[in-house]
Amino acid sequence: MKHVSLESIEKAIKKVDNLDDDGLEKLSETYALAQDTLLAYLMSAALEYENEQLEGLIIYYFCLISEAFTQEGIRTVAVKEADIDDFEEPYFEMLDEYFENDGDDQDMLEDFCDQPHLAQFMALEISTEDEDGSSLTDETATQLFIVTIAMITLMSKAVEA
Repeated sequence: MKHVSLESIEKAIKKVDNLDDDGLEKLSETYALAQDTLLAYLMSAALEYENEQLEGLIIYYFCLISEAFTQEGIRTVAVKEADIDDFEEPYFEMLDEYFENDGDDQDMLEDFCDQPHLAQFMALEISTEDEDGSSLTDETATQLFIVTIAMITLMSKAVEA
């Protein structure tokens, strides 16, 4: 399995963060069309958590993570409902174990999602302040982490053979 490198993550950040509103809309539309079932699944979390801020963050990180896969040259097939169904039970079991250990077993998380650099990147993203000094609430950070690790895992499992 090919891993998304730190270099590809940095290139994706540079690209996504430098797009104007039209460019970001076009990019998100491109990735949404390619992974509509996955995006719908991820967006349902914002509704389930009743967190409007999470909705915008999910879209941003969906574009960023999708772009990181693209920058690495990793192509994915569309995630299907059956893929999500097969993924959920083992994922929630792993999360329970991860949080029981107070999030101290980063290896467990990285092994599960099979994209260590992306998992490390997201752990850093949720735990550090933005350049403007703002940071996420603990609740939103945890929710975003759960959703993005699911996204990374499902995309990793959907890598084109």
